[in-house]
Amino acid sequence: MRQLVLDTETTGLDPATGDRVIEIAAIEIVNLIPTGETYHVLLDPERDVPPESTKVHGFTLEMLQGKPKFAAVVDEFLGFLGGDQIVAHNAPFDFGFLDAELVKAGRATLDRTRMVDSLALAKKRFPGMPNSLDALCRRLGVDNSMRTSHNALLDVKLLAQVYLELMGGKQPGLVLAAQVAAPKVTLGGLSRERTPRPIQPSPAELEAHAAFLKKLKDPLWLKPPFAEAEQGGT
Repeated sequence: MRQLVLDTETTGLDPATGDRVIEIAAIEIVNLIPTGETYHVLLDPERDVPPESTKVHGFTLEMLQGKPKFAAVVDEFLGFLGGDQIVAHNAPFDFGFLDAELVKAGRATLDRTRMVDSLALAKKRFPGMPNSLDALCRRLGVDNSMRTSHNALLDVKLLAQVYLELMGGKQPGLVLAAQVAAPKVTLGGLSRERTPRPIQPSPAELEAHAAFLKKLKDPLWLKPPFAEAEQGGT
C-alpha cells in the first residue's frame, strides 16, 4: 500500500479570498515504511505574503520571487502523487488549497476518497486531548525540538513519524524492512546437505533410564489419557 504524507504552507487561511500555496512537501511510504522518496518545492504565490503569515512559516515574498509557479510544476507534482492515498494533518485544509491551485492550472481537483486526515485519526485515538502536530509529537515521543516555525518540509517529516505511530506500524514495519533488506550470508562449509544422524541409546543406557523411572512416584505420563496415547502409538 503506497501513501503520501503531505503538508503545505500558504499565504493565508482561505483560498477563496486569494490566498495561495507557497510550499509543498510530501514523503512516500509503502506498507507504513518510509521509502526515502520525497517531493519538495517552493512556489511563487504571485501575490504578497502578509507579515502575519511570515511569522508562522518564515517565508517572505522576496524569498519566493523567482521560484516556479504552481502551473510549472503541476505535472511533476501530480506524477509524484500518482493515484494513491494522501495523508495530511487537517487534510481538508491542504486539499482545499491544492484544489484551488489545480483549478487555476486547468486540472481536476483531488479525489476526496484519497484523503486520510491524521488529525481525525488522532482525535479518535485521543478524544478530548490536544491533537496538534506538536502535541502529538510530545505524546508519541517524536523529537520536534528543531521545529521553530511551520516549515512544510520539516512538518511532513514529523507528521510521517506521528502517522506511523498512530497506525501502530512503525516497529513491525521497520523489523520487516530489516528482514527484507538484510543480505543472506552463507557460512563456508555449512551450506552442504546434512545427513541425519539419529542417536540410538545402548542397552545399558536404556536399562539405566528404566531404573530411574521406577524411582519416580506416581508419574503423570502413566496416567490416562497419557498412558492410553502412548499405548496407542506403539
